[in-house]
Amino acid sequence: MTSSAGQSIPIQRVFLTGSTGYIGGRLAPRLLEKGYQVRCFARSVAKLRDRPWASHEAVELFEGDVSDEAAVIEALKDCDAAYYLIHSMEASVGEYRSRDYALAEAFGRACAKAGVKRILYLGGLGEIGEGLSTHLASRREVEAALAAGGVPVTVFRAAMIIGSGSASFEILRYLVERLPIMVTPRWVFTESQPIAVRDVLFYLIEALTVPETIGKTIDIGGPDILSYSDLMREMALALKLRRRIVIPIPVLTPRLSSLWIHLVTPLHASIARPLAEGLRNRVVCRNDEATRIMPHSCLTVRQAIEASLEKMQVRSVETSWSDAGVMPGDPSWAGGTVYIDRREATTSASPQAVWASVSSLGGGRGYGGADWLWRLRGALDRLVGGPGLRRGRRDAEHLRFGDSLDFWRVSAIDPPHHLELTAEMKLPGVATLTFDIEPSGETEKETRLVMTARFRPRGLFGILYWYMVVPLHGIVFSKMLDGLVRRAEEVPTR
Repeated sequence: MTSSAGQSIPIQRVFLTGSTGYIGGRLAPRLLEKGYQVRCFARSVAKLRDRPWASHEAVELFEGDVSDEAAVIEALKDCDAAYYLIHSMEASVGEYRSRDYALAEAFGRACAKAGVKRILYLGGLGEIGEGLSTHLASRREVEAALAAGGVPVTVFRAAMIIGSGSASFEILRYLVERLPIMVTPRWVFTESQPIAVRDVLFYLIEALTVPETIGKTIDIGGPDILSYSDLMREMALALKLRRRIVIPIPVLTPRLSSLWIHLVTPLHASIARPLAEGLRNRVVCRNDEATRIMPHSCLTVRQAIEASLEKMQVRSVETSWSDAGVMPGDPSWAGGTVYIDRREATTSASPQAVWASVSSLGGGRGYGGADWLWRLRGALDRLVGGPGLRRGRRDAEHLRFGDSLDFWRVSAIDPPHHLELTAEMKLPGVATLTFDIEPSGETEKETRLVMTARFRPRGLFGILYWYMVVPLHGIVFSKMLDGLVRRAEEVPTR
């Protein structure tokens, strides 16, 4: 392997946190392409096994929690460099800030004890000094906490990252698509310097071969400095929409803005609020050190937006902001009341055709029938703070463990036999929906599809909730089952 300067360097083993997340999930395969050995550390290794790169001979998968310092030290052994790509933005302000600091401090100590030579961290741009948003101030604290252990830290600070599936990009796209007229906070005219996700990945990897980056804090950004209003205009042009009318008013606080984002976009208010707060600050690179020591031509904002939309159009979104959601634990169904709704159907379609039908549920294709009821349920969920249906799916046809699917998450998958979805909508209990595909037993040419909804209520309201929705199940689930069978039978046989 050679560096950009042509100097030979040894193959290194790198330690990667956040490999189930948006940046980490894209960084891993590119590190492998460069010849690095990659050791991924994740809370759920099962979420990684379905990734195309996870079976690469140079990949090692370690399961554990970053809060377990002893486990991190053990996993870090023999690693030369470590990427720290962890943020806990979904907690309340006080919680995520203190938790991020504690985790980073422990990680820095673990790297020192394990003999890691350097740490690389992706933080946020923002003017130095007072006035930083809580979100950006937390990123600064994480930088200091990582360095406290004594291992040199390379910090990359970036503003909005433009890429298919990124949280910032999805907020921008949904706002522009859905709102021809927008009432916005005053920060809509604050300057920022966005960067394409592919350029972020370039800098994160190139730094490993450039000694001048060790221990440095480096601002990275694309060639354009724009306000959020300008970004909306660029997005409208890329989507071939009329120019959006923006009306800024002073009374919209970050909290109110995040609630509005929650209602209009797929992102939850708890994620939107730190992003909205961060937009209050001017986020522009202070110098050109990044391009000076790592020469590279970054995409313009227009190029980055067009590339992202093209990825979405051809269904080639590698990772999404929703990938890093915490996997719900396997519910313990024993020892409590569990309500079950089990339905089955037999079809002449092959198991593979039935699986293709089941695994294409949700998103743009809907649920096979009574979709208006699903949309109503999604709208009600959004109103009470849930994800609703707007998260959609990462891919229109294929699912993998840990994928979000509207207000569900894939919690078990065994193609072409079994799929389990765990509800992430606001519920007074725990709900799963499973699909089992098996031979009918009567003839080899028939397939049985068994669909089972399970609900473990929480308290009296949970029990009342179940009995309120049971009549609707007769409509929704029966139509879903019929629709899945119909789709399967429409799949051409080979």
